[in-house]
Amino acid sequence: MSIILATQRAARLAAIAVALVAFGPAAHSQQPSAAAMATAKELVAITGTTTLFDPLIAGVVEQAKLLYLQQDPSLAKDLNEIAAQMRENLKPRFAELTDQVAKDYATTFTEPELKAILTFYQSPVGKKLLDKQPTVVNESMTFAQDWANRLSEQVIPKMREELKKRGHNL
Repeated sequence: MSIILATQRAARLAAIAVALVAFGPAAHSQQPSAAAMATAKELVAITGTTTLFDPLIAGVVEQAKLLYLQQDPSLAKDLNEIAAQMRENLKPRFAELTDQVAKDYATTFTEPELKAILTFYQSPVGKKLLDKQPTVVNESMTFAQDWANRLSEQVIPKMREELKKRGHNL
């Protein structure tokens, strides 16, 4: 997954999470029901929430591999084989992340709320939101970066001017 795509997905999911939390009740302290967890898992799947975590296992294995490579570059062949095997062996652990995200949803929202959210994402407009959100986020991020750059071009000279007024020669 490219960094841009990951950033877009992260921004989209953050926006969704903020909206959901802002309009939802405070987190519930009790354990969610099995039905709430099942609905929450559907919600996680349909929104693609855990795709942000896809590179985690490979990243952790790669970091460990690099640690050993720095100590002894001659280990590269063995480390590549070991890393490939470890990535494969660790794939089942990804379910821990999915389960935790689902639990977070299920403890934040009631089962009826989860069903309503899921129904929304299954609706034509919900599907469109999931489809178009990365584009909107990307365009917004591009605009915001350009805007910040233009603002910086105004702030820097103004700050220099104010410093000069205070006797600082820049």
